[in-house]
Amino acid sequence: MKSACIYSIACAAAFSLNSCTEAPQSSGDDHGSHSAAPQLPSGKTSRPADAKLYIVSPADGAEVSSPFVVNFGLKGMGVAPAGLYLAEDKPTGHHHLLIDVDKLPDLTMPILKDEKHVHFGGGQTEGSVTLPPGKHTLQLVLGNHTHIPHDPPLISEKITITVK
Repeated sequence: MKSACIYSIACAAAFSLNSCTEAPQSSGDDHGSHSAAPQLPSGKTSRPADAKLYIVSPADGAEVSSPFVVNFGLKGMGVAPAGLYLAEDKPTGHHHLLIDVDKLPDLTMPILKDEKHVHFGGGQTEGSVTLPPGKHTLQLVLGNHTHIPHDPPLISEKITITVK
């Protein structure tokens, strides 16, 4: 079953990317017509009310050595690369790791990409992080195909770790 899901997402990704990047071309004959590419939502997209986003590891309060791996958890939705939108009834998103961020970014806009807002737009479910020694906070925000948080936003609890 797992491989079927991966295959479906890969096929949908190929279709979606081709639909988004290439306009239908006329074949130069009158033997058929091309329908317009599917319209992708341009702003916020909905998500299931019971979806949950969380950091699997490291645990809150953990002491780690840098670099370390952060494992992302998501229930009630699928993970898909940025740019991929399946359908309203197949909600997906990709992870953004907020590092030492005191105030959440504007959740109506695409999430920034910098050293404090790390994008995992390839659909990754974990990532290696390098931080200097000291206390740090980590928090996840799920972004849709355009890096905009869902409606309502899906945000993990903030954890604190200490880097040795």
